[in-house]
Amino acid sequence: MQTELLNRRRWNTRIELANAIFECLEIFHNRQRRHSALGMRTPVEYEMLYANTQLA
Repeated sequence: MQTELLNRRRWNTRIELANAIFECLEIFHNRQRRHSALGMRTPVEYEMLYANTQLA
C-alpha cells in the first residue's frame, strides 16, 4: 500500500488520505483477497456460490 497508494501523490488533508486508505482496503483489497474462512474464495465468489445454492 505504501508504494501503490501513499507514495504516488501528496494528500491535502487527512480526510482525503483516510478516504483513500479506506477505499483501497475495503473496496479493492478485501473484495479480491482470498479468505480461508470462505474456503479460499474471494467474498464475491462466495456470495455468488451461496446465491446459486439458495436458488436451487
